[in-house]
Amino acid sequence: MADADDVRRLALALPHVVEIHSDGFDFRVDNKGFVWSYPERLPGKPRLIRTDIAVLYVGDEGEKQALLLGEPDLFFTTAGYDGLPLVMVRLAEVSAGRLAELITDAWRMRAPAELPENLQAR
Repeated sequence: MADADDVRRLALALPHVVEIHSDGFDFRVDNKGFVWSYPERLPGKPRLIRTDIAVLYVGDEGEKQALLLGEPDLFFTTAGYDGLPLVMVRLAEVSAGRLAELITDAWRMRAPAELPENLQAR
């Protein structure tokens, strides 16, 4: 079981990561978001920042669908994310080790290739 503190610890351990001020968490590399808290929008209600759910950059639709279909108890999406390479992960359902893998993969896809610290080969 992971939580927002795990997201913060894991994201900030990666090179050149910046945390953007928000009501939850929002991490970027090269000014590109790779993991942030889910801004839930329900009709007729104000937006609610959910720190128990992380939005992750996954790179492409194929990877998104593989995660959604392969582990529906862990990953989900909403209509607002249709066509975007993003999935939501339920933090209470993911281990810290798996979360580290997911966050690192998202960072790799967003970090510039020319960064010497980029963990592309990992």
